Amino acid sequence: MDKLFYEDTIVALATPAGTGAISVVRVSGPQAISSVDIFFKGKSKLIDAKSHTIHYGNIESNNELVDDVLVSVFRGPNTYTGEDSVEISTHGNPLIAQKIIGLLLSDNVRTAEPGEFTRRAFLNNRLDLSQAEAVVDVISARTDASLRGSRNQLDGLLSRKVNELREMLINASSFVELELDFAEEDLEFIEKEKLVKDIDRIIAEIDNLLATYFFGKVIRDGVNVALVGQPNVGKSSLLNYILKESRAIVSHIPGTTRDIIREEVSIDGILFRLYDTAGIRASVDEIEKEGVIRSRDAVRNADLVLFIGDVDVLFSDELSNELLELSKQEKILKVLNKIDLIHHVETEADINLSAKTGEGIESLLNLMKERALGSSTYSEKTAIVSNLRHFNCLKIAKENLLNAKKSTEDKMSGEFISVDLRSAEGSLAEIIGEVTSEDILNNIFSKFCIGK
Repeated sequence: MDKLFYEDTIVALATPAGTGAISVVRVSGPQAISSVDIFFKGKSKLIDAKSHTIHYGNIESNNELVDDVLVSVFRGPNTYTGEDSVEISTHGNPLIAQKIIGLLLSDNVRTAEPGEFTRRAFLNNRLDLSQAEAVVDVISARTDASLRGSRNQLDGLLSRKVNELREMLINASSFVELELDFAEEDLEFIEKEKLVKDIDRIIAEIDNLLATYFFGKVIRDGVNVALVGQPNVGKSSLLNYILKESRAIVSHIPGTTRDIIREEVSIDGILFRLYDTAGIRASVDEIEKEGVIRSRDAVRNADLVLFIGDVDVLFSDELSNELLELSKQEKILKVLNKIDLIHHVETEADINLSAKTGEGIESLLNLMKERALGSSTYSEKTAIVSNLRHFNCLKIAKENLLNAKKSTEDKMSGEFISVDLRSAEGSLAEIIGEVTSEDILNNIFSKFCIGK
């Protein structure tokens, strides 16, 4: 989009649609204050108001009261978007908010597109791109852990780490390019051993970031858990016990669960999505057969599979082999249920429990958390990668650095080394938006809600 697109004034509802105590209408752009001032009647004009002040008054149209409001005035560049901005707090009737938005649209203000407020913040250097992406994560966080991780990214923890690596790369590149400028004089501004050592150091830092991706993805997106087993082994009973409510129908009739039931639970701040599946078995019932097909799909897409047996059925070799075809061994936890009936059973189960009495459930939840996080020891002060785009940029940067290292060790011309170092720096710059195509920006901000 051309620059003029960002020099107009936009408006949107900043609070969720529907009835509530308060609705907030957000306006941003060069005419934000003057446009609202046309319809605002208070003790003084908004156009004369100081930045970061709140004013009580009425919004009126043709001398008819629309609502009494509080208007917050923010003058750029010290605002969220970097522009003059106004927030109008009204009573939470959707009709009132829409009337106010309608008034503003009649005065050369247009409706904001999804994410446009944050996009303007990025374009006006109020946020870098990784911080802008974190805004969505903060809004959509479902657990304390995901909220903390998103806040860290929004506060610039990842950005600072990426900029450190960029600075190291730029320093290394500058010496290589300086040698190119004095190629005829055969001067060496950096020893090749020192350059290789610097490249190795940057690669090691990138590897550390890449290693956090699995942990970051778990914190951000949660863990998909499929409860799988033969009919009547207690999958639904286990789901109900974990949720502390009777969410799934339980009976002694095999095949009671015919479709997947999806529920969520937070365990120590980590979101687990539990999929109670139909018992996997051969069946002539068309509905149950469809349920079994969906069960297999759930296993394929699961991050963790609870393979449930009981003291009577145990774990059939046939189903074990099928699960291994659908999922990896390290994703499968063997859970023996109904130990309240027989306490001493020799099996290869990872954990024994009773979905009836609750015995062993706490141990299962701890084991699920351990499997989800692995041996991660990252703290809240650690820069963590949770975004696939960032992960891919880091991988490309590492590949370029490996090429630069090989070229250096093979004593190739500085032009080859310089190109790879610059490409690596460009991939890092893409994470924070220093180098980013319009298509990437459109894709990122289209995922935002209107008004943010």
